Amino acid sequence: MTSDPGSLAGAVALVTGGGTGIGRSVAARLAADGATVTICGRTEATLAEAVDAIRAATPEARVQPVVADVTDEAAVAHAVDAAARFGDAPLGIVVANAGGSESMGPITQLDVAAWDRTLAVNLTGTMLLLKHGGAALVAGGGGAFVAVSSLASTVSHPWFGAYGPAKAGINMLCRQAADELGPSEVRVNTVCPGLIRTDLVQPIIDDPGSSASYRD
Repeated sequence: MTSDPGSLAGAVALVTGGGTGIGRSVAARLAADGATVTICGRTEATLAEAVDAIRAATPEARVQPVVADVTDEAAVAHAVDAAARFGDAPLGIVVANAGGSESMGPITQLDVAAWDRTLAVNLTGTMLLLKHGGAALVAGGGGAFVAVSSLASTVSHPWFGAYGPAKAGINMLCRQAADELGPSEVRVNTVCPGLIRTDLVQPIIDDPGSSASYRD
């Protein structure tokens, strides 16, 4: 990948889970390439730190934080509206990155509440962003929606609880959305990362047995 500063000049983007990890890096790259970027997440201090880091790397960056929980439909709708109003053009890029897992352990011992919360933040959160962000993309004449799924959506991960099924659901949800929104010039895709050195994945990377199993 080569950097092309200004290649997204004038584009307007929203990145959920933009305060840390993959989302923060995506937001930084979009800003560096000239897009006007809104990042959202649940923790105001984390978002503020991310905005400061993005502006330090790209002083001319146009980036704003919006506190939003992607499992809350009103909050998602607000984040989409804030992103659209922040730019000088219609919202054209939406990245559904917010995710995580509270559901771990043998399938015979899974906690239902943790299962539900994991499905909510991954699958329902992506659906809500498609519902409101997708509508904004259509209204603006088209654009791109990208959901961050996972290798765990297609490769079995024992003891990962709800995480793999939730990410597999994202894949099918986005296939369906691509068929529905494609005629309105909206592209919908997922990306399925493997091990990325984020706060969530660091313990797996640091464990020799887990790292070896991924290499195998």
